[in-house]
Amino acid sequence: MRRDVRILLLGEAQVGKTSLIMALVGEEFPEEVPPRAEEIIIPADVTPEKIPTHIVDYSEAEQTEEELQEEISKANVVCMVYDVTEEATIDKIRTKWIPMVNGGIERCARIPIILVGNKSDLHTGSSMETILPIMNQFSEIETCVECSAKNLKNISELFYYAQKAVLHPTAPLYDPEEKQLRPACAQALTRIFTMSDQDNNQILSDDELNYFQKSCFGNPLAPQALEDVKMVVWKNTTDGVQDNGLTLNGFLFLNALFIQRGRHETTWTILRRFGYDDALELTDDYLCPVIRVPQDCSTELNHFGYQFLQRMFEKHDKDRDGALSPVELQSFFGVFPYIPWGPELYHTVCTTDKGLLSLHGFLCQWTLVAYLDVHRCLEHLGYLGYPIFSQQDSQIYAITVTREKKIDLEKGQTHRNVFLCKVIGSQGSGKSAFLQAFLGKNVAVQSESEENKSSYSINTVLVNGQEKHLILHEIEADVEFTKTSDTTCDVACFLYDVTDLKSFNYCANIYKQHYLDSQIPCLFVASKTDLPEMSHPHGFSPAEFCYKHRLQPPFYFSCVSQELLSTAVYTKLAMAATFPHLNDIELGTSSFWIRIALGAAVATIVGISLYKAMMKNK
Repeated sequence: MRRDVRILLLGEAQVGKTSLIMALVGEEFPEEVPPRAEEIIIPADVTPEKIPTHIVDYSEAEQTEEELQEEISKANVVCMVYDVTEEATIDKIRTKWIPMVNGGIERCARIPIILVGNKSDLHTGSSMETILPIMNQFSEIETCVECSAKNLKNISELFYYAQKAVLHPTAPLYDPEEKQLRPACAQALTRIFTMSDQDNNQILSDDELNYFQKSCFGNPLAPQALEDVKMVVWKNTTDGVQDNGLTLNGFLFLNALFIQRGRHETTWTILRRFGYDDALELTDDYLCPVIRVPQDCSTELNHFGYQFLQRMFEKHDKDRDGALSPVELQSFFGVFPYIPWGPELYHTVCTTDKGLLSLHGFLCQWTLVAYLDVHRCLEHLGYLGYPIFSQQDSQIYAITVTREKKIDLEKGQTHRNVFLCKVIGSQGSGKSAFLQAFLGKNVAVQSESEENKSSYSINTVLVNGQEKHLILHEIEADVEFTKTSDTTCDVACFLYDVTDLKSFNYCANIYKQHYLDSQIPCLFVASKTDLPEMSHPHGFSPAEFCYKHRLQPPFYFSCVSQELLSTAVYTKLAMAATFPHLNDIELGTSSFWIRIALGAAVATIVGISLYKAMMKNK
């Protein structure tokens, strides 16, 4: 919506341009009329549309050609005034004034024009017969108003129509020559119809029509008015009404009818309610409402967001199998200008046994987007019509901004429900397998689909009976940690291959360089534990390294088969992220050496038993 309207009055000398302006302002015909009125500014609170309006007069005697062109370039709408008693002034509209304003300009960019027939008090008939051919010749003419500055006839109506031509222009909506909606308008209305069709059956029922009506205009239609609307559509279209509901063609016909009857403000009200601007593009204010996320805070979907998204999922799950097929997912994104999720989606979230997107996986993907890129999440919710169908002012009501992490550390608890874990390890240490195992896929399953790998995976984990979302982010081995943001996360997982000494050394070096003095919880995970472990030099074993740096002992992990696949490591990571203040504690030396001693004792007992067995055999 524009912030103001600028109206320019043009026409031959003595047609009454200045008198019209002064009659509007003074509410009486002026005794003396100056050569040119000063620019008038009508405050927003006294205009029908509540928009400040500037009214600018033109005098050929007082202004130069350059000044005229400058005023034309600044005008939003031009009122071309003629004298109804002087046919020559009408002819000049066609031959001089319209070519001066819109000559050489593409049709879609032309300034709207209001024809104003003044001095109707001196004329018994109407000038419309002479004006109609001109209106048919120039599509930028919005309407024609006959008025009288002398007896104040249609003065306020004249300026209302001028304001309306700017705020509710016909040109972007309708092609008067083709007598049909313009493609961009039809496309926008089709998207609005699709969103308003809440059960996805391609028909707007009475309930859906009333929800739409109330959302756009504040009140539902009376039952008889609803029937009257459908009757008009039924009489004028072959397929506009089906099963006592309005089809897309019926919806488009209704809007074209509003515009043809001069009620294009109705269509504009619909378009603007759904976020469209004068160019029929979704506005930045609608798609990207301002949200403040302080440093060290994160963003999560809240129950409003999840409820809305679950409704959208159920709307597009047409076969009610609890999953979205590729066709159903494409339907879901039908109101988007692009498809935001690629094939890597199926390696990022859990899927059904048939490889389809489940509701759980669907909500996890939205959780991931909300955490990693909240502005993109708000944009996507805007495409789905969140403000309209959740009856809230904007998408920010679907998002919770968490408190700063330092406050969580001070208070010894966190209210966060989504945690980011960076998975760090050398090339070949098993990071990708670790991410996919989080989604329940063992190595055998992973090898079947090597393409479209994702560097993220997300799933839910129970921590003390509460469901938390854990995001795993695989960090490439050649990444250089040059900025603080490169290391920032809620928990770090150092994954090393037990069969490769260099693999652990890589993790140990990264830890000492970038995480040693941080408050980020860290967990070392030994992968490929189904294979023989390489022995480390004394004093540099993973267990000894972890003890030295007050870390929990390495967690052993394998994803070679479904039987060996364990989710305990992911719970451990989520637990560390949930209670970060518990990770920076002294590990009891006694407990550590008890473990080492037990290990040594077991080895001694085994050695003695083997020795005795060998001696007996001799």
